[in-house]
Amino acid sequence: MDRDAGGNRRMKTRHPALRIAVRTVSLAFLAVVAFLIVRYARAVDWGQVRTAILGYTRGRLALAGLLTAASYLLYCGYDIAARHYSGHDLQRRHILPIVFVSYALSMNIGAVLGGAGFRLRLYTRSGLSLGLITRIIFFSTTTNWVGYLLLAGILFARRTLPMPAGWPFSGIGLQAIGIAMLCVLAAYLVACRLTHGRVFHVRGHHVRLPSVHVALLQIAMATGNWMLMAGIMYVLMPNTVGYPVVLTVLLLGAVAAAAVHVPAGIGVMEAVFVALLGDLAPRTEVLAAVLTYRAFYYLLPLVVAMLVYLGLELRRRPPPGVAVQASDQNR
Repeated sequence: MDRDAGGNRRMKTRHPALRIAVRTVSLAFLAVVAFLIVRYARAVDWGQVRTAILGYTRGRLALAGLLTAASYLLYCGYDIAARHYSGHDLQRRHILPIVFVSYALSMNIGAVLGGAGFRLRLYTRSGLSLGLITRIIFFSTTTNWVGYLLLAGILFARRTLPMPAGWPFSGIGLQAIGIAMLCVLAAYLVACRLTHGRVFHVRGHHVRLPSVHVALLQIAMATGNWMLMAGIMYVLMPNTVGYPVVLTVLLLGAVAAAAVHVPAGIGVMEAVFVALLGDLAPRTEVLAAVLTYRAFYYLLPLVVAMLVYLGLELRRRPPPGVAVQASDQNR
């Protein structure tokens, strides 16, 4: 880091050419996605999409709702598992609403403002220090992506989904990415084994990797959550589309949505599913499934989360018995 005229620390500015290159690539990717969205939107018979949505049975909708609830509950388990890792003793009944609100808002307005921003605000109001909150966010974020690496790595390496002609990478390219993901995951487990107990200092924060046993718990929780999310989509998809294919496309769509930085990935997930599954099922039914999935996994939890958040904001004082600070020696 450098210091400014006032003696305050500031991050070094990236090289101008690198900054321009990153911005150019991001804009190009966004332009390609926007083109796909407009292209598919113009070709869709929206009347048939509406008919397909209205044609879902109560049983399928109920199952989608149960899977959604299970997924959110499992995700809340990330922060409960992070309690021992970070060194605080906030009770579960205080953790669950905070994580639910943060996750629902993260899905709808982005991980930085929703997931991290609301965790920071709500955990602070519950009496936790910034250092503890940083560890919780680090643990939960890492948990989410190690599960992704395992599932995506296996599915991509096995070439579960044939890539359509005209896509920027072939099946072989996707297979190479999958193998690389599995290598990264293996490196994470090795690092957990070799460096457990060591504290690393990153931008003023103290970070340490969990034990291998905790890392395996992270992988199990996140893998289950991603599979539940794909299960919701699979329940809503036509019978001609298999579960492994749905899971593969969901994982691809999640990365595309994260790369574009569009709130809730609006249009991105729809474009990816229609493009990759358009030859396996009627496009109107695929789009109906994605839109219904969005209603279950994004919109309904958002409504509930806003009500829960209102209740949390009405709390004036942190719950009694909360360990606000934790010694760095125990982290």
